[in-house]
Amino acid sequence: MEIDVDMLLQGLDRRGWLPLQHPGERRPMVPAQLLPEGDGVLVSSGGSSGGRQVCLQPWSHLDQSASATANWLEGIGVDPAEALLLNPLPLHHISGLMPWWRSRCWGARHVQLTPSLMKAPAGLLQVCERLPDWGIAPVVVSLVPTQLHRLMADPAGLAWLQVCAVIWVGGAALPESLADQARSHGLRLSPSYGATETAAMVAVQTPERFLAGQSGCGIALNDVELRLDADQALLVRTPRLAVGRWSAGDPLRLQALTDVQGWWRSGDAASLDPELTVLGRRDGALQTGGETVFPEQLEARLQLNMMIVKLAPIPVLLLSEPDPEWGERLVALVGTTDMALIGSLRQMTRSWLRHERPKRWLQCPGLSRNAMGKWERLRWRQWLVGDGSPQA
Repeated sequence: MEIDVDMLLQGLDRRGWLPLQHPGERRPMVPAQLLPEGDGVLVSSGGSSGGRQVCLQPWSHLDQSASATANWLEGIGVDPAEALLLNPLPLHHISGLMPWWRSRCWGARHVQLTPSLMKAPAGLLQVCERLPDWGIAPVVVSLVPTQLHRLMADPAGLAWLQVCAVIWVGGAALPESLADQARSHGLRLSPSYGATETAAMVAVQTPERFLAGQSGCGIALNDVELRLDADQALLVRTPRLAVGRWSAGDPLRLQALTDVQGWWRSGDAASLDPELTVLGRRDGALQTGGETVFPEQLEARLQLNMMIVKLAPIPVLLLSEPDPEWGERLVALVGTTDMALIGSLRQMTRSWLRHERPKRWLQCPGLSRNAMGKWERLRWRQWLVGDGSPQA
């Protein structure tokens, strides 16, 4: 059963730990005997690498997150209490839960948007135009890049986006090609970085700096500290880090998130020069020919090249496979069976450094991100291992 607001309110009344399960999930999220005393939510956090994990987030941490976000809005001239919060993300994800929670903390209006409506921009615009405060209240919305791309491709979706005062974009990397298109239309994007472990956003770019051409995810919110580990892994310290995490790979205990100084080591490599730029997943980085490669950056470069030469964008996912000479080598999964198009993509990479060029190109017509706009890299690695698809 899909989580809805009524179920959340009932969970608040009952107290204890409320599991926010995916509608298709039947197993308990965390063994009851492992749960500590307290009140809050159990939220799945699989990231892009696969493997079921569940974070324990007290309600008070959601309050803290909402307060930090309200402070950021006030800093750009938006009164949180006056905002119209539109929510197109599922409530069993932290990014879908937080718009509703923020509305409770701020006294703002919250409107849940159905997945089907997000795929029909004309209908979406019609529904929102009937809201009494549409075009009057500052509209604030959180999107993943996949949703943003779909809306921008439709005139009605673009018109809907142009009404929004703040468009937080997170959950996955924002391709530079999509960012440039958004700037050309004057869309007030705010690329952000956050995680289930941090009760959503910990850093965010302002719309003004985004429109001025600034890339990256901005600076830390007022309750967050960021720094880098020796291997460029992003470290986060904030009072709203999850109090524990349960993993299907280690089901008999709860894991602590932080070290003794209170720092959480994320799975992402980053730079902080001067603002936060996420380089890619540490577990997705590969060593090839003695060089460290972040496939997400190369995927974004390829999408930008497609835009420059006016090719229709198609999904491309770069994975690795063992290689006796290189250690690992890049393999490109391409969401098409059009051999000529794949040939064009391969040609685009001819000028790249040798260790950046995919050594194999595979047709993968079913290739797509999940509903949250993330690549389920474990799933596609499993596809690659059992691959019987023709090679381009």
